Amino acid sequence: MRIAVGADHRGYSIRVRIIDLLRQLGHDVEDMGTYTGEAIDYPDIAARVARKVSHGEVDRGILICGTGLGMCIASNKFPRVRAAPCHDDLTAEMSRRHNDANILCLSADLLGERLVDRMIEIWLNTSFEGGRHARRIAKIYNLEAEIHAEEQADPTEEG
Repeated sequence: MRIAVGADHRGYSIRVRIIDLLRQLGHDVEDMGTYTGEAIDYPDIAARVARKVSHGEVDRGILICGTGLGMCIASNKFPRVRAAPCHDDLTAEMSRRHNDANILCLSADLLGERLVDRMIEIWLNTSFEGGRHARRIAKIYNLEAEIHAEEQADPTEEG
């Protein structure tokens, strides 16, 4: 699997460890930074990873910030991205099983190393169930298309 990984300054050291884990598990990893511990705005890193996922250049992404929430909010602005902030085994599993999440958002401040490793393995190995959940994902895609069409419409045109 091709996986893009990114973190802001809060997740800088965890990012390196996660990349090593992913490579040990046999995945191709694209390191999207940050490459120093200096402060950086999380939307910049989220955009790097989410753009790759949105365009199909990678299969999945993993983002790390202080809580995982900011990365999730920013990355979900991109079409075809379904980012989920996960904090335990169950949320990691269900984000894949029911939501077909393609970006995992993690907290650098609230999760221990063993839990992060376990969550990543669960998230990577859990398949999307499809069925009624596929219908719901299709509705999300339809919402994206509807919003995009509204944004492209001429604002001076009366409806």
